[in-house]
Amino acid sequence: MQKHLVLVGGGHAHMVTLKNLHSFIKQGHKVTVIGPSKYHYYSGMGPGMLGKTYTPDDIRFAVEQVVIKQGGNFVLDKVIKIDPVSKSVFLESGDPITYDVLSFNAGSYVPWDQVDGEQTDIFSAKPIETLLKAQERFLELISIKKTNVGIVGGGPSSLEIAGNIWQLASDLGRYMPKITIFAGSRLMSRFPEKIRKMAYKILRKRDIEIIEQDYSKKVQTGRITLESGAVHEADIIFLAVGVKPSTIFKESHLPTGPDGGLLVNKYLQCTEHPEIFGGGDCIYFQDQPLDKVGVYAVRENPVLYHNLMATLEGGELHPFDPGGSYLLIFNVGGSRGILGKNSLIFDGRLAFWIKDYIDRKFMREFQEMEK
Repeated sequence: MQKHLVLVGGGHAHMVTLKNLHSFIKQGHKVTVIGPSKYHYYSGMGPGMLGKTYTPDDIRFAVEQVVIKQGGNFVLDKVIKIDPVSKSVFLESGDPITYDVLSFNAGSYVPWDQVDGEQTDIFSAKPIETLLKAQERFLELISIKKTNVGIVGGGPSSLEIAGNIWQLASDLGRYMPKITIFAGSRLMSRFPEKIRKMAYKILRKRDIEIIEQDYSKKVQTGRITLESGAVHEADIIFLAVGVKPSTIFKESHLPTGPDGGLLVNKYLQCTEHPEIFGGGDCIYFQDQPLDKVGVYAVRENPVLYHNLMATLEGGELHPFDPGGSYLLIFNVGGSRGILGKNSLIFDGRLAFWIKDYIDRKFMREFQEMEK
């Protein structure tokens, strides 16, 4: 009997499922993919796109094209609510879509809680497409004057944006900007001290200022106000204050974790509604909290694909094993990176080369589906 599989989002955790949509259709099932864009941009290469190491085509995957090519339906829209009783998803356009099995890879967003008033020349680290607009505006500014750049946040996104903004200005700017990171308590606070020291050394060598022990309180066009009362002028501001899962689940009264992500069990399955699944940044894994890093979405891929098919076909579900430690490499601009895995930590061109090789290989694998 034909059933309807609905995928919300074409991100990292849905890649293997998207690659194998034809297998669902071959079994007689209908497949619909809903996304806010015809493309999915790989966040791991976003800062590199900002710095013009990569073009937009290098870091994106044509979701719509792949879905239609395999006989699925692609809906360009945004899901705003789910009704698990009627098994319906409601779209921004107002049209509901019913499902038998539903899977979310709806990603995460950067909160704008601190922003007050108009939002001119304020850009967030996500969605990745936003960095293209930021790039265009930044190049316009540094062609006419010395520009103050403010980056709000103390995590890897701030480090990578600062490094790639510096690269962009070094390669293409008439005037070098003053770049300031407003890092809150301290920069890269959850990472090993050795990684932190490498980050500091690279940033200070480039005259990038780091303000710590003082959180950002209010962001307005042209200025950043800190909790201490200090006010800093900024011609262009980047928000990189960490990400939160999509708000869809709380608004739909589905079970969520403390961060608002869809609460899922060891099968990546909603704890109250077994026909709903999820992966990536939008979930909260019940067995253990997972960092918001792409490696978990990649590891979830085959399990999510298997369990979606098993649910449609009445098969046995496979549990997800998050695995052990993972490799992290930060692109800090200037063809340099910082690499860390367990006790192996180093920086320099080799670190960037390894990241570039892994990222390009990952993208090629899925871009092949477009052909």
